Amino acid sequence: VVNVVIGRIHFPKNRLGEIIILDDGLEWTIFRQVIITPSRGQPEIPGAIFRPRFRIKGMSHAQNVRFSILPIPFFVGLPGFRSKLWLYNEETGDSSGYYEWDSLEDAENYRNSFAARFMARRSEPGSVSFIVTPQK
Repeated sequence: VVNVVIGRIHFPKNRLGEIIILDDGLEWTIFRQVIITPSRGQPEIPGAIFRPRFRIKGMSHAQNVRFSILPIPFFVGLPGFRSKLWLYNEETGDSSGYYEWDSLEDAENYRNSFAARFMARRSEPGSVSFIVTPQK
């Protein structure tokens, strides 16, 4: 809430619809982005990337686009969070995220957070995977 009030949370629209190719070789379409304005003393570059991949259970992509707004408050305030891209692969029907964190520890902590467990619970069994990649 504090980040919203002081204007640190931003939802840029300039990358919406952009297609990116990640290390899995697949084309992913960006459908939402959130960025936190860096605070004083924050590392200049992210220390880690966290990438979940999953298939949503019982809902269409359009429904997921609307529903995926709900967990935002559960991760934007976590220590070390920097940004997130919401991604969708048209060919596989999978969803993904591309989170930037200040440190490897912050990314690992997110892997065990309420928000990550929530994501796993609303996904088809066996479709969830998490990759944490150090950046330094």
